[in-house]
Amino acid sequence: METLKPKIGLRAATFLVVSVIIGSGVFKKIAPMAQELGSPWLIVLCWILAGLISLAGALSTAEMVSMFPNSGGEYYYFQKVYGRFFSFLYGWSSFTVIKTAAIAALAYIFAQSLNSLFPLPELGSDQSFLGIALFQNLSIKILASVLIILLTLLNYRGVQFAEKLSSLLTYLMLVGILVFIIIGFTSGKGSTHHLTETSQLKDHLAPQGWNLIKALFVASLGAFWGYEGWNNIAYIGEEVKNPKNNLPLALGVGTIIVIVTYVLLNILFVYILPIDYFIGLNATPNKIAAVEVAGQISGSIGMILIASLIVVTTLNSTNSSILMSARILYAMARDNMFIKKASSVHPKYNTPDIALFIQAIWAIVLVFSGTFDQLTDMLVFASFLFYGSTALGVIIMRIKHPELERKYKVIGYPFVPAIFCLFCVSLFISTIINQPYSAIWGLSLMATGIPFYYFLNKNAKA
Repeated sequence: METLKPKIGLRAATFLVVSVIIGSGVFKKIAPMAQELGSPWLIVLCWILAGLISLAGALSTAEMVSMFPNSGGEYYYFQKVYGRFFSFLYGWSSFTVIKTAAIAALAYIFAQSLNSLFPLPELGSDQSFLGIALFQNLSIKILASVLIILLTLLNYRGVQFAEKLSSLLTYLMLVGILVFIIIGFTSGKGSTHHLTETSQLKDHLAPQGWNLIKALFVASLGAFWGYEGWNNIAYIGEEVKNPKNNLPLALGVGTIIVIVTYVLLNILFVYILPIDYFIGLNATPNKIAAVEVAGQISGSIGMILIASLIVVTTLNSTNSSILMSARILYAMARDNMFIKKASSVHPKYNTPDIALFIQAIWAIVLVFSGTFDQLTDMLVFASFLFYGSTALGVIIMRIKHPELERKYKVIGYPFVPAIFCLFCVSLFISTIINQPYSAIWGLSLMATGIPFYYFLNKNAKA
């Protein structure tokens, strides 16, 4: 069987971590977070806490990756810890909800950003079927689908070319964000009073007591969408040089770069505009918070430049997500746990060609299935079920197999993985209570994998 070849070094792997995380969430999610929290310092605190929790997850994942570098990431090492059924359920959930929904949401916000620069014709209708408005914002959905197709074709042609594009876009993105932050803080357009002034709107006062904990959990779904993707680098373990050393380093360094970037951006947002502005902005979903902040700093020129920056970041993150996530389907098919043709490796380009196209088709279906926020809330809920399982797996493997070589051991063991596990359980329960619609859809899509597992497992034994 043709296999994937190691071609990616440490710098490129680190850039892939950064590129797949920094997409659209940090530029947009402050509006729904402001509505929940009603306080600028609580918003910044939420991004810090979400960043530290994501770092705990990344460090836990890094230990697992250092032991089992292979295509498929969690799918591969879940087999070692929990067995084939749980491993398959993760792979199926990634296909139906987690990774394809991330690709769909990123492509959708790319189309929204491009629409703010070059307005598209208004197409479609708001009519819905079973709560799903398939043809709402049709022009945006068509453009998002075209992007998914084009980037899939790019990744079909080879991982090195796609990775080089990602590195170039990541350089442009980080430089653009740094310039935006410096200009914003030195523009004289903000006020330190905005950093401490809570909402004056009657229905959006800053919560206290138990309501504060509840609001932080709900708001954290937005923050965690911003951090979503830190584990993706594990999916291309076979294609990274010296993976047992380079994968953990790329995960840790890349995640820290993103945390610093996100915290500085959100401090800038609430420095430039008051909290009530962002609460009002949440009622206009096609407007992007970062673009409005840029407009306050330097007018229409600033809005155009930031919209262009968001186009670059979402293009970059969509490309990296497509590149890495298809390896899950490839790994599953190689184990006879998915459509067998998805194990195909292109003889010339050495890419999982069929897996890439299957992934693209389902991501486009999800583009038409719901809005940006519905998609992201659904995937954050689903993904943290498995992130917690990874951290628990670190503890299980330390107990059951202490003899296994670990090039990297998670800092602060056992507290770091244990705290991360507890948070994942809390987020799971909170989402079921506060956002049952997203929880039911996410669990339903995951559950569809059960009959497929027994069918495929039966055929594999036949």
